[in-house]
Order: sequence, then structure tokens, then C-alpha cells
Amino acid sequence: MRKWSRKNSLSGLKLRSEMDAREAEVLRSLVGAVTGLLADRARSAPEDDLAALTGLRTGNSNPPDDPRLARLLPEFHRSEPGSPDADRADLNSALRSLHEPDIIEAKVAAGSVVLDTLPAQGGKILITPEQADAWLIALNDVRLALGTALGVDADTPDHLDPHDPRAPHLDVYHWLTWMQDSLLQAMTS
Repeated sequence: MRKWSRKNSLSGLKLRSEMDAREAEVLRSLVGAVTGLLADRARSAPEDDLAALTGLRTGNSNPPDDPRLARLLPEFHRSEPGSPDADRADLNSALRSLHEPDIIEAKVAAGSVVLDTLPAQGGKILITPEQADAWLIALNDVRLALGTALGVDADTPDHLDPHDPRAPHLDVYHWLTWMQDSLLQAMTS
């Protein structure tokens, strides 16, 4: 992948890069997997008769069991131990049920922008600043899901032993990090 750069044109600012076919395939696969997880979560929401009557969408009230989804859809409220609302699980349930559908919709839409603007066989990528925002969201979601699956934390080394089965995936994680940073730098320069 080439580093992201800015291009001023008659139609306004564009951000550009280029990926080879293998890179495009990997990114498309990862974005597709994350948007699939999110779409499955949205489909698993219980039917609500009141929501059907009012037009208000409701989502799941329980946090996801899948650690990757739990990282993408964290709790809305964290109480301090000993605080008056420390045992307010109902608050998180209500907030999750109310807001999760919109959050999932925004994350899936961002992933769709990446899939729509990334040439399937690789090649030049030319996106608007608005599309770049969606790319940043989708890249971040993929990094969070992959990092969770790999157990990436502050103590994770930059490189793993080549025999460690996580090693190639950690390289992809670092590539996604570089791509996200490169795009952000191009947007802000």
C-alpha cells in the first residue's frame, strides 16, 4: 500500500492511495467480517411490539457475549464501586437497547463505504474527506476486533516469534494501524 496523500482538484479535496490485489483482498475480508458481526448482532435484537407501533428501533439490552463485539459495543455507563448507582445494570440495559441500533448502523455504513471505494482487485483509491472519515471509523473497528481476538494489550511486543500462530495476524494489525495513521496524517496536513 502506498501512503495516503492529498490531492486538490476542481471537485474539491481528495485523498488517495493505492493497494495491490492481496492487500485489497485482506482489507475487504476484514471489513466484511466486522460488518457481518455487527449485522448479526442487529438481527439478534428482540422484536418489540411498541417499537413497531412507534417506529422507534430497539436493540439488544444485554451486552454481547463475543469479546470482539463487546469491544466494539462497550457498556454505556461504568459506575464507581460504592457509588449510589453501582448496581444499576438496568441503566446500561436501557441505554444499550435505545442506542445500539444507531451505533451498529453507523459502523456498518462506514464499513460499506470502505467496501464501495476499495477496488476489489486493488488499484488506485480516491476518496472524499467524508469517505475518509468512514474509512477511519471502519479501520478502527477492524483494529479493535482484531486486537481483541489477538489479545493485544500494552505488553504485546511489536513482533512475535515467527512460530507463534498470531504473528501474521499481528503484522496485519500493525499494517492497519499504519494505514489509519497515514490517512489521518493526510487529512490533517
